Amino acid sequence: MTSSPAKKWAVLFASVVLSVASVAPAFAQSGGSAPAADEAAAATPSAASKAAAKAQRKAARKQARAKKNAELKQLESNGYNPARNDPNYPTDLQNAQKKAAAAAAASQ
Repeated sequence: MTSSPAKKWAVLFASVVLSVASVAPAFAQSGGSAPAADEAAAATPSAASKAAAKAQRKAARKQARAKKNAELKQLESNGYNPARNDPNYPTDLQNAQKKAAAAAAASQ
């Protein structure tokens, strides 16, 4: 009785899969093991610090946005119009910046 090479390979493959499947649970950790409990305890402060860092970045972005918006409003009140397609763009902006600086210096 001769078997084909394909059948031999299939049997060999199946035996390897079964032997690996029977060894794998030996390396698995139980749910109540100490390292898993340590990871769960360590995850909580980490998540809190990540949330605090995220809130801090959000506050910094909000503050920077408010500063830029205030600066833009000050320039617009001194004659700068960002929506206008002006061929004299740099001079228009520089003149508004000079006016804003002069007004800030006068108010101090």
